[in-house]
Amino acid sequence: MLEEDASVIRVLLADDEAMIRAGVRAIVQSDPEIEVVAEAADGREAVELVLSHRPDVALLDIRMPRMDGLAATAEIRRVAPDTRVVILTTFGEDSYISQALGDGASGFLLKAGDPRELVSGVHAVAEGGAYLSPQVARQVIAQFGGGRAAREAAAAERLAGLTERERDVLALVGAGLSNADIAERLFLVEGTVKSYVSAILNRLGMKNRVQAAILAHEAGLAGEAAS
Repeated sequence: MLEEDASVIRVLLADDEAMIRAGVRAIVQSDPEIEVVAEAADGREAVELVLSHRPDVALLDIRMPRMDGLAATAEIRRVAPDTRVVILTTFGEDSYISQALGDGASGFLLKAGDPRELVSGVHAVAEGGAYLSPQVARQVIAQFGGGRAAREAAAAERLAGLTERERDVLALVGAGLSNADIAERLFLVEGTVKSYVSAILNRLGMKNRVQAAILAHEAGLAGEAAS
């Protein structure tokens, strides 16, 4: 039996439209470091295939029969916590996105977005990061109400208690970097970055990196880190 290549990111696709699955598969497999190991046409099948294939990343549509992408996300995170979930969305599904935050999704991408974002998102999430398509980030932030200036002010107030180094780490979380990438960028060891991220989440009362990434976008930190 051949050993699996640990350098290859193993992906499961779940969408009830065969043409969408074919398009997403073609995009992600254009990267030699990504392999699609299974495909599902509904959320229940996605959960079953995650259990049998143990992929690194599951790319899930929101609207699917039998079990939608939100319920499938929660179930996958419960039964296979090592598999990270990326939600594929379309404009107009903002309310679903905010719900998925609490279900443990690690990324949000637009189906009609730049194909390069899909590949980048899979890599970032597989490496432990959180990835938000810029358009999706703007959608989610807009949901929270208030004008841009008010949201930035509120976000800045929440970040006031962070140290300068914690702000640096948060900015890079918002830019979609993994702990290893953040460590390289800031000349730290990965374990130290992990401790910073945990401290940031605890101090801000957040459940996961995606929530922290959204706050970084609100505060304008993510754009600064990416530049």
